[in-house]
Amino acid sequence: MPRQLHPGAWWLWALGCATAASRTTNVLLLLLVIAVLGYVVSARRTAAPWARAFGVFLKVAGVVLVFRTVFQIVLAPSQPGLLLFTLPEVPLPDWAAGVTLGGPVTGEAVLAAVSDGLRLATLLLCIGAANALANPKRLLAVLPAALYEVGIAVVVAITFTPQLVESVQRIRGARRLRGRPHRGPRSVIQVALPVLEDALERSLALAAAMDSRGYGRRAAVPTATRRATGVLLLGGLLGACFGVYGLLDASSSLPAALSALASGLVVCGAGLHLAGRRTVRSRYRPDPWRSPEWLTTAAGLTAAALVVVAGGIDPSAISPSVSPLAVPPFPPLAAAGILVALLPAFVTPPPTLHGAGPSHAELDAAVGTDRPQVPA
Repeated sequence: MPRQLHPGAWWLWALGCATAASRTTNVLLLLLVIAVLGYVVSARRTAAPWARAFGVFLKVAGVVLVFRTVFQIVLAPSQPGLLLFTLPEVPLPDWAAGVTLGGPVTGEAVLAAVSDGLRLATLLLCIGAANALANPKRLLAVLPAALYEVGIAVVVAITFTPQLVESVQRIRGARRLRGRPHRGPRSVIQVALPVLEDALERSLALAAAMDSRGYGRRAAVPTATRRATGVLLLGGLLGACFGVYGLLDASSSLPAALSALASGLVVCGAGLHLAGRRTVRSRYRPDPWRSPEWLTTAAGLTAAALVVVAGGIDPSAISPSVSPLAVPPFPPLAAAGILVALLPAFVTPPPTLHGAGPSHAELDAAVGTDRPQVPA
């Protein structure tokens, strides 16, 4: 039967691509990562509302790239190099030292801004690809018990925006059929009240459904366990943050960053295990983790690993200099690693087509695969 890939596999694949993008400022490699993300999303996304997230993130990434370049041109100090044009310069007070407004703009400065902006845009697109491919409701089912309530809030927040847009479109369509104005400031005020009423009805229905299923019930935990949980979670999060920062910073020591990240994750896992004792819930028919999930995860990790290895072999190819102006090199090892990230487009189950009956996984996602245990 058709099934959807485990949402955790999609997120691990996207995080691997994000790690690869964060380790380079090579424009060619970043464009290759974007092309890989776009191809995989177009090949494996479904018709669900969250599958449109990649297009939204693509627009946001374009805005980020434009803003980063414009800020570099207008506000950054001039750099030596090929002069492109000169903007009118506005004198600033002494307390704004290091910031200029206008002046000469060089090609090296613009290229550096485009490289940094493109890297940030690629990171945003990696998150957008994960949002477009992973079902947020099914992702909630695989969260640790300690994060279950937070996950519920996130899923409700994610599904609120599509429901709000759908409500606005439905009400505007009804007003248009009745010959009432549906555009302009006046219509916005008249549409706001029905939309608010619809949102309140949805909220009450959701609250009643969650209460009937026993959400919010907690088990009794000793005080010493709660204190130990807080200490472990805080220490683990600090270690994980230091490790992630070391991985994203190309100048940091890779073994130290990996050690800090691994230690933080282990300590944080122990804290989550203790914190999960407060939330007692049953789990049935969990999402399977089979060979497509392993291959998808391996593809993302391979992309990150080969880019890191290529950076150790030839750092100038992964982070090329912008002075003098030249076409950036194309490192074959890093490019091969990024191309490996295309593997999920071919080895994962194809998305469910319209008209086909829902699979067991989709039915479970619709009704909820996890429910807390309610004492009799």
